[in-house]
Amino acid sequence: MLRSTSKPSCSILKILTFIICYSYGFAGSKIQNQHVKKPNIILFFVDDLGWADLGFRNEIFDTPNINKLAESGIEFTQAYIASPTCSPSRATLLTGQHPARLQMVRHIPGGKKNGFDKFDRTDIEFNYLDRDPAQFPSRNWLPLEKTTYAEALSQLGYYNLFIGKWHLGHEKYHPTQQGFDQQIGVSNDGHPKSYYPPYFKRKDLFTDDNNTYLTNKLTNEAIAFIENYKKNQPFMLTFSYYSVHTPHQGRKDLINEYKERGLEDSYANYAAMVKATDESVGKVLQAVKEKGIEKETIILFLSDQGGYFENSPLRGGKMAETLFEGGSRVPFFFYWPGVTTPKTKNPSIVQSTDIFPTLIEIAGGDVSKYENLDGISLMSTIKNGNSLQRGPIYGYRAYEDLYVSVRDNDWKLLAYRNGKIELFNIANDIKESNELSKKHPKKVNELLKELKLWEKQMGVESYSGVQ
Repeated sequence: MLRSTSKPSCSILKILTFIICYSYGFAGSKIQNQHVKKPNIILFFVDDLGWADLGFRNEIFDTPNINKLAESGIEFTQAYIASPTCSPSRATLLTGQHPARLQMVRHIPGGKKNGFDKFDRTDIEFNYLDRDPAQFPSRNWLPLEKTTYAEALSQLGYYNLFIGKWHLGHEKYHPTQQGFDQQIGVSNDGHPKSYYPPYFKRKDLFTDDNNTYLTNKLTNEAIAFIENYKKNQPFMLTFSYYSVHTPHQGRKDLINEYKERGLEDSYANYAAMVKATDESVGKVLQAVKEKGIEKETIILFLSDQGGYFENSPLRGGKMAETLFEGGSRVPFFFYWPGVTTPKTKNPSIVQSTDIFPTLIEIAGGDVSKYENLDGISLMSTIKNGNSLQRGPIYGYRAYEDLYVSVRDNDWKLLAYRNGKIELFNIANDIKESNELSKKHPKKVNELLKELKLWEKQMGVESYSGVQ
């Protein structure tokens, strides 16, 4: 028998819809996700931009565009990176899985002594670090079998573009092998050789004949994509900046401005890099506006770890005490036209693990389909403005003695491989200057119990300092 391809009449559809709705107890409500246009998504992911390295927190920096973005929607004031360092932060962002679960708890090192060729390729799956007390084997690439948000969003009808820093493996593991439709400016390197061409070790990788500053070069590519996008499907643009990572090389036309303010050479270059990044954000958002898609485009902005220089009032940073607030807390802004309320500051404790499930829910997907997610969707908090209730979140690295943090409500526990424990109350002591473990042994034991269970869940208990 041939199956009919004709459509039932509208009246029959209405009757069937009413019967279904009535049967399931929601007569009169709208069927969800029907005829709803999915929003475009732009994610700005900045390298090494500290929580305090923005103009509205530190007048040294000029960031009017990022300031405006922060005011346009929600600023999550207590946002954390699960493993504040280059490669792990990116792996977690893409997969929603904790770096400990992924066995990627250090940056991919590169270099001949680590078994990489001159273009940072290797067939050795794990690397070790001499100064790591645990000798934790950390991956040299993100496994292809891991589901990225690009793969998930593609199934939900999105076109995915990746621009900029990858640092999750060489060509066999590049973005276009991990669900992205297109990649621009991607290298095997963790940072550029120079912010002026030639940018990378491979001089033919991303060429420019006009001596264009790398941040500007990538920005031009992002703008061209937005201006020329004509596909009948929503897009997600992941703009992963190389800036403001070393080498600290500011755009030439900006450096003197900061030297005249009295900043020393390296810091003046850094401030100039921050300003160039801010200008980039502004130009991309202007392109969205001129394209006429401003009201249907969601913007996310965050950094991959704390800053290289001062992070006052926070303690720690990229180079030392990295699991303290200055290294692990990052700027995170979320703007959804017509949904988020301007100038909202939400103190919920959130983590980079939460990005994947949030994106899936935004795109109308079913988060429960994805196994071993270590974050939770922020949709309810974003839409309703409520504070998020959750259990502890964990920071984890394998570089030095300090290796894990446990943040639970106001409390934060830090654990070392040698068994040392520190406890702080972040609500009362954002500077982490008042160590409280001896005054609150019950809280220490409570958080240690949680930590031990988590380490077993992640499969890293053999490297523990507290088991």
